[in-house]
Amino acid sequence: MQELELILDEALKQFAATAQAAELEQVKARYLGKEGSLTGLLKSLGRLPAEDRPAAGARINRVKQTIEIALQARRDAIQQQALQQKLAAEALDVTLPGRGLDVGGLHPVTRVLDRIETLFHSIGFDVATGPEIENDFYNFTALNIPQNHPARAMHDTFYIDEQHVLRTHTSPIQIRYMQAHTEKYRSFQTMPDIRIIAPGRVYRVDSDATHSPMFHQVEGLWIGEQVSFANLEHLISFFLTEFFENKAIKVRFRPSFFPFTEPSAEFDMRWKGGWLEIGGCGMVHPNVLKHVGIDSEKYIGFAFGVGVERLAMLRYGVNDLRLFFENDLQFLKQFN
Repeated sequence: MQELELILDEALKQFAATAQAAELEQVKARYLGKEGSLTGLLKSLGRLPAEDRPAAGARINRVKQTIEIALQARRDAIQQQALQQKLAAEALDVTLPGRGLDVGGLHPVTRVLDRIETLFHSIGFDVATGPEIENDFYNFTALNIPQNHPARAMHDTFYIDEQHVLRTHTSPIQIRYMQAHTEKYRSFQTMPDIRIIAPGRVYRVDSDATHSPMFHQVEGLWIGEQVSFANLEHLISFFLTEFFENKAIKVRFRPSFFPFTEPSAEFDMRWKGGWLEIGGCGMVHPNVLKHVGIDSEKYIGFAFGVGVERLAMLRYGVNDLRLFFENDLQFLKQFN
């Protein structure tokens, strides 16, 4: 009996003096493990006379239960203490000002695209889209571009295979839209006017301060029975004066050549004392209309195209197009 009291007293003292969970389990093994002192007493019961075994076993089990209760209490205390220390280390000072979130913004090219779409939508133009991987028909043939035209050469066009390219302009969107429009109104005597802009990414083998292998283009198309070059001139002048918010901007048209328009012209804008080329335009070539099933004797129209990055460079005073695509946040934040 005296030995049991010594074991209990020693166990309780060692439990109280232990501060780590792993160390506590080692202390437990000294008393309740396979080779523990209390376990040894239980094993020795077989050497006692039969009449003394029940009473001795009962005393040993009472001490064992007391030790187990004390052990679990110490486990809980150590676990709670560890939790309190963790909470104290990770405590938040709710009186500190918040870090806040960075405010995102639109890329300058996206802002320009949105502005262009808004301007044309205000005068009745729809926005059309199409695939960036095009076949030979839509990118070249339907646009009256002959087999020997330089635009088909490998040095100017990204070829996927012999029949598919990364589109070199957004003109294929116009072809697809005219085809769908013609099919929709095939049974009608008169076809409603087509008035669309076709914005999107285009690809050409070119790279320097003013050119990029990937850039954005917006092309416009107006097909109807009473469409003239005068309408085209007025539309281009309206667009540039509204886009740059300057009613005094002067625009001029110079004769040029494009396979898909006839007659064709390039249009320039008066800028800082000189003339700056902005884009190309012209009356849609009859061959293009024939490719999409439109009667070129009854309908006429014009098309034009501008580079979005060039407009963005002029609007924001950027002198190197590559800055738009380098993902420098210090540069991009200026526009938001």
